[in-house]
Amino acid sequence: MSYLKKITIDTHHKQEFVMIDRYLNEALEESQVENGIMVVYCPHTTGGITINENADPDVRTDLKRVLDDTFPDHDYFVHAEGNSDGHIKSSLVGASETLIIEKGKLVFGTWQSVYFTEFDGPRTRQVYIKIIEG
Repeated sequence: MSYLKKITIDTHHKQEFVMIDRYLNEALEESQVENGIMVVYCPHTTGGITINENADPDVRTDLKRVLDDTFPDHDYFVHAEGNSDGHIKSSLVGASETLIIEKGKLVFGTWQSVYFTEFDGPRTRQVYIKIIEG
């Protein structure tokens, strides 16, 4: 059995980390899968999916700062849309994460959550959640 859900996320800043755990848990509950795999996928070239700490918001602030310091929005980029820094950051973060489902729950480390990462906002974005039983 497999299950697919598309969610919509509205972002409000050029660069943002949006925790999406509640959407993942809703999809898992709807799927009724007890054991399997969940793939979370972002179909945007200036967005991404990552797993990181959920307890201290300073971690997300530090991640954003390091990404901006390492890949600032430079004049020398030739991409006409002016969002090359977003494309670079998206490639580094990645477009998906795979999670384990065990006994009807997502398997996380103590402080882990899943984040949609925005690098060219504000925008309305989609994220796909695919659940495969097994």
